[in-house]
Amino acid sequence: MSKQKVTAVFDIGKTNKKFFLFDEAYNQVFKSYCSIPEIEDEDGFPTENLTALEAWIQTSFEHTIKSSEYEISSINFSSYGASLVHLDEHGKPLTPLYNYLKPVPEDILEEFYSAHGSRESLERSTGSPITGDLLNSGLQLYWLKKANRQLFSKIKWSLHLPQYLSYKFSGEVCSEYTSIGCHTLLWDYRKDDYHDWVYYESIDKILPPNVDAKHTLQRKIHGQPIQVGTGIHDSSSALLPYLLTDSKPFLLLSTGTWSIALNAFANKVSHDEGSAGEDLFYMRIDGKPVKASRYFLGDTYNKLVNQLSEHFGKSKTFHKQIKFDAALFLRLKQQELSHIIVEHNMDVITASTLDSFSSFEEAYHQLMIELVSLQTEAIKRAIGSTVIERMYIDGGFVDNDIFIKLIAIQFPELKVCTTQSPLGSALGAAMVLDQQQLPENFLTKHYKMKVLEPFELVNP
Repeated sequence: MSKQKVTAVFDIGKTNKKFFLFDEAYNQVFKSYCSIPEIEDEDGFPTENLTALEAWIQTSFEHTIKSSEYEISSINFSSYGASLVHLDEHGKPLTPLYNYLKPVPEDILEEFYSAHGSRESLERSTGSPITGDLLNSGLQLYWLKKANRQLFSKIKWSLHLPQYLSYKFSGEVCSEYTSIGCHTLLWDYRKDDYHDWVYYESIDKILPPNVDAKHTLQRKIHGQPIQVGTGIHDSSSALLPYLLTDSKPFLLLSTGTWSIALNAFANKVSHDEGSAGEDLFYMRIDGKPVKASRYFLGDTYNKLVNQLSEHFGKSKTFHKQIKFDAALFLRLKQQELSHIIVEHNMDVITASTLDSFSSFEEAYHQLMIELVSLQTEAIKRAIGSTVIERMYIDGGFVDNDIFIKLIAIQFPELKVCTTQSPLGSALGAAMVLDQQQLPENFLTKHYKMKVLEPFELVNP
């Protein structure tokens, strides 16, 4: 019996590591995953166990390539961003894979601003809100240079995680646009090149040549010819199936711990539409900007719902069964009850605030009204001046009936569609290797797309 030709994708999240096999029509034919416990770096900060991750990837790959069922014709990698692997002259990692939540010392931040411009100007030009930690991966390189010059001098190449994983199979070092262009503080969107500070600090010398995500190399692995992709940033990868399906301008709202609104059609990104700290750019695989705005929706939601559940004596899963109540929504909009979300302390609710609500359902609707209001601000920042007609919503909040309907109420001029796919960014990583235009029914078939029917709110 002949083997089935497949594309293998490793989709590496911070919590779950997933391995997919897709057939030539992008149907998932196999999936496995694991969760790898974190280790600590030299400062005791939790971080990815890169050695264990590599071992799992290698074991999964070798098991598949030796199987009697599948023939791997190509392989690619998607992963979270802002994570760098620093290689010595022998191609071996020099440091732990530092956690992007690791803070940058304040004195180094101040030195960086003093040498290279104000925080506001840097944020605007790079589309990278500065968070004070390694989420801006360019700051990791600056921090290493200033805090550990001896170590920094040993770095031959610095690779973002997707490109490092690709390098382990292809042997080629490269930088790739979606990883370089995503909140790294490295890329100047005004001049379509690295920011001046990167050249001033000679950081560019340890960043390999840039390629786009379509770049592949043909390699023989275990005697079998395999097309090796260069890897892709997970957010840009998740956007790709929509771009290959819908040619008209749309907005993708990807919900989860972070809720990220992605506008891939802001071809001329204005640096004056928002304020510094709000402008956030991702990058399409062709290097074009994706105007984005993020909100810590899932994390804030979980903390506040837990407090509601405790106050009203409900189980921690009770909120999942609450459906949208139009009459309750209208009444809450007309009343002036205490706001649940406090502007400067967004994940704590006082008992006296909750005492003003008669039930969990009432407090929960009020919470969702406020969260969607904040989410709406983020969506509008991402849309900017772009004229769009459709909004896709995917991720963890597509099953939240109140969230979806409140978003639709906020944007009556848009067709709001929900999509559900367990494939995350893996499917985009498979698609980028051949760039087929997808049939119009692809999202309906593979993503269980549903169009939210318009409805009118009528006062009781």
